[in-house]
Amino acid sequence: MSHIVTIKTQVRDEVAVQSACRRLQLPAAEQGSFELFKSRAAGLAVRLHNWRYPVVCDLQDGELHYDNYEGRWGEQKYLDQFLQAYAVEMTLLEARRQGHTAFEQHLEDGSVRIQIQTN
Repeated sequence: MSHIVTIKTQVRDEVAVQSACRRLQLPAAEQGSFELFKSRAAGLAVRLHNWRYPVVCDLQDGELHYDNYEGRWGEQKYLDQFLQAYAVEMTLLEARRQGHTAFEQHLEDGSVRIQIQTN
């Protein structure tokens, strides 16, 4: 039986963040306090391609903190790619944690289909 699922992503899992970084060939995420133009944010920093400032993941509340100056300091598509990679990695991780097997298929429109088999 097939089910379509829409996921609103909250970034709360460090293992999935690090896996998403590896998937996108980004540097490993770093824990700390980081400058975002005129402010600072604490959490797990992800350095996206061609972004001036990192995206800081607050794993406690699931929120992302960043300043891309409406795309001038970083293209939205790179954040979207990270969020998609995080969601895929989190789904695969959770499936494995529950003892299931998961298969990933990349579709022509850029979306990803994940099929989970219960064992």
